[in-house]
Amino acid sequence: MAHKKVVVVGGGITGLTAAYYLQKEIKDKKLSYEVKLVEASNRLGGKIKTMKRDGFTIEQGPDSLLARKQPAIKLVEELGLKDQIIRNATGQSYILVKNKLHKMPKGTFMGIPKNVRSLLSSNLISAKGKRRAFIDLILPRGKEVGDQSLGSFFRRRFGSELLINQIDPLLSGIHSGDINEMSLKATYPIFYQLEQEYGSVMKGLKKTKPKPAKNKEKNTTGAFFSFENGLETLIDSLAEKLDEGTVTTNNAVDHVEKKDYGYHLLLSNGDVEKADAVIMATPHFTAARMFSQYDFFKPLEVMPATSTANVVLAFDQSAIKKDIDGTGFLVSKSSDYRITACTWTHKKWPTTTPDGKILLRCYIGRPNDQSVVDMSDAELIEIVLKDLKKTMKITSAPEFSVITRWKNARPQYTVGHLDRITAVRNHAREHLPGVFLTGSSYDGVGIPDCIDQGERTAREVVEFLRG
Repeated sequence: MAHKKVVVVGGGITGLTAAYYLQKEIKDKKLSYEVKLVEASNRLGGKIKTMKRDGFTIEQGPDSLLARKQPAIKLVEELGLKDQIIRNATGQSYILVKNKLHKMPKGTFMGIPKNVRSLLSSNLISAKGKRRAFIDLILPRGKEVGDQSLGSFFRRRFGSELLINQIDPLLSGIHSGDINEMSLKATYPIFYQLEQEYGSVMKGLKKTKPKPAKNKEKNTTGAFFSFENGLETLIDSLAEKLDEGTVTTNNAVDHVEKKDYGYHLLLSNGDVEKADAVIMATPHFTAARMFSQYDFFKPLEVMPATSTANVVLAFDQSAIKKDIDGTGFLVSKSSDYRITACTWTHKKWPTTTPDGKILLRCYIGRPNDQSVVDMSDAELIEIVLKDLKKTMKITSAPEFSVITRWKNARPQYTVGHLDRITAVRNHAREHLPGVFLTGSSYDGVGIPDCIDQGERTAREVVEFLRG
């Protein structure tokens, strides 16, 4: 078999996973292929970034993986990291509505009530809002449509009040997006499927998301997991498993040129990498820039991405007089706050924080408040403390702060996303055979989704090279 080369562009979780599974397949099947990974920055891991400081473990990007998603569990087991797993402490979470903290109603799925009792017990919406939300139970299913926004779908089913106060803080918070722009089919197709199958989202949830069985021990295991030494454990382990000489950092791909026998990747240090197949595991806008000579990449140039800042504050326990019994809160748009959420990390992840200390992690940068991310550290800390003091009694300054700005880091799946991505990929298959687009810009933004995409792309590349 002729010797062939695959270049993976981008060393985030998707690119690393793709390189890992490619090399695994090459060894298992004794294939005559080699894999090279090129990363523009000076580190691997993309948005996964863990800092150790004064006994604290601080996540500057995502803080956990969703335990029910299998691709992540499978990879963790393969890497031999199972004994390092920690689960989040379960506890009460809150939604801040009109500047008051309300407990997250029980019996909800992503903020959507699964039954009548859950809707009636919610303190987040008025009696009028509840009456409107009940209409979901009798409203006919919507006409079959190609796509629609999350906002228009849930507003039609449940009304504005439940949407703004209970659904939006969760769904738009996860994606740092605008619920009125976000694609239902690309982000949460399950709700459309439930409506179409059961004629009501609530009826569908009741059937498909049953209550936990009674009389069982109370489940204290969280739905999320991380590692004793932080999420970057996953990145370090993947990097260690890759063959020596596989990874190049501090070297960007400026341009990709198609040749008769494959591709030339022109690097920022002046080198040229030759490849038979290219895995583009970069943000969509950088992929478009590297293939600027092809018009069919234009939809990726204009696809939006939002910026956020992650503000971590460490305190001595004595600094906070009015502590809150819970793991954190989300902020509804009806509240006069600039932060979008706050995690009480010392309670959600107790192993991250030394005894007698408190660790708070706040997020800032709504889609309509993007300029806030460019403010100075001092200004961001002032904004965050001002907001926190509305719900907590903080009597002294933080011992230290860690601020991380993620510029254009949250790809937005707006209405029509799946059709646009399918069209770009179909054109690429025709005009650029052997070029694969993968990662959080395309088929899911969560870490398990990216792991799944990396593994799937590795399989597709092997199939392509076998011809």
